[in-house]
Amino acid sequence: MSSDSLEDRGPEELRALRVMTDAIRGVYERYGFEAVETPAIEYTEALGKFLPDSDRPNEGVFSFQDDDEQWMSLRYDLTAPLARYVAANFDQLPKPYRSYRFGNVFRNEKPGPGRFRQFLQFDADTVGSATVAADAEMCMMAADTLEALGIARGDYVIKVNNRKVLDGVMDALEITDPVQKLSVMRSLDKLDKFQWPEVEKLLGAGRKDESGDFTPGAKLSSSQINKLKSLMDAWETVRLRPSNAFGTDVLKKVIGDKVPEILIAGLAELKAIDELVYSSGYGQDRIRVDLSVVRGLEYYTGPVYEAELTFETKDEKGNPVRFGSVGGGGRYDGLIARFRGEAVPATGFSIGVSRLMAALKALKKIDDKPGFGPVVVTIFDKDRVADYQKMVKELRLANIRAELYLGNPKNFGNQLKYADRRNSPVAVIQGGDELANGEVQIKDLIEGKKAAEAIASNTEWRESRSAQLSVSREKLVETVKEVLKRHGIH
Repeated sequence: MSSDSLEDRGPEELRALRVMTDAIRGVYERYGFEAVETPAIEYTEALGKFLPDSDRPNEGVFSFQDDDEQWMSLRYDLTAPLARYVAANFDQLPKPYRSYRFGNVFRNEKPGPGRFRQFLQFDADTVGSATVAADAEMCMMAADTLEALGIARGDYVIKVNNRKVLDGVMDALEITDPVQKLSVMRSLDKLDKFQWPEVEKLLGAGRKDESGDFTPGAKLSSSQINKLKSLMDAWETVRLRPSNAFGTDVLKKVIGDKVPEILIAGLAELKAIDELVYSSGYGQDRIRVDLSVVRGLEYYTGPVYEAELTFETKDEKGNPVRFGSVGGGGRYDGLIARFRGEAVPATGFSIGVSRLMAALKALKKIDDKPGFGPVVVTIFDKDRVADYQKMVKELRLANIRAELYLGNPKNFGNQLKYADRRNSPVAVIQGGDELANGEVQIKDLIEGKKAAEAIASNTEWRESRSAQLSVSREKLVETVKEVLKRHGIH
């Protein structure tokens, strides 16, 4: 069975994942967010028109019918389920309501390198606040989170745009069809992956990828595409810092005298966000306005933002790799209204955990080497299993990871091989002689490996570091603790 659309995680990756998510959780909680969990399966009608690729089941989303012939769908993000949860518990929740969620989401789309149909997201949302200060806070929290994970300034940037700006541009270009508008936005959303000539194909007739698959384009005219490109180019010469504003004079040079009000309103919100993050000490090397940020989902209504990694590394074959976007989000003031019939402002940020973990591995900021396994208590006499189990219990009561060897004890060498495969730091042995003397053997497997790797003539080195100790049975726990402490194992 092909595994190109599946991602398995072994113990090493799960350990690294726990370290990573603990760091993210720490930042989110420092900002005042609290945990909530929603189901992986939702009624499809709860997702409604906000499906990522279409408003009907099974396109972009995994959907099925239950025994009552109701459509159910695996969640494609963590935001739509939150909207349902907030609407259902609206009167009991404090407003603004600040929460975070962590879990798997599912996309029914073509997999690729590092892109799976199931992947992890870590979200934070503020519901019930209409001020752009909430959006600015999301951007600052995103920057703080990346730095908490060890990503240095200069290796990332949080880019901010506004859907009102994009809607205003659509109006100025006389793009009125909702389907075409969405197609244009999704085309612009590819600017972090493709150079402009490839995006231009998506804005026009369409684009064929390396596999031969064809993506239909937005079918803009050459004039519309040129104006859009001119607007992007003009933006590169202007910044929104308090001393600079992307004013109507610049807009008029590109799109004409009639500048849509929604476009002006969107730019005013961007300027407010920019001033807020600037006053909090976040320079343009960390957070900056960028008109190329779109975000692909339809439910965004205002500011949108994206966390992008800017460094380049090499893959196993020496080819350059750039990770690009590892998270994003935005304002979605209309989503909860679907359940309550009244507008409820909301904004949120989501981290793509799998992609970010790959980037942290490339930066060597996360340790995915095998961790040490448990202490293994071996079985020398199969009629004394109860005695060996008592040793295991004593170790566990002392908060030491320990297990009894539960395989076939007939070949003692296989027990030590098992301990080696488990990367165990210590093996405990008690044969007949040790029992008669009231002792146990504590085999330091870490030191034993070092000795085995030393050159044979280095006798003094090997003898100065005993890899196996005989101690009284009463000192079992104490001695194991000493060995673990010596190797920095807690």
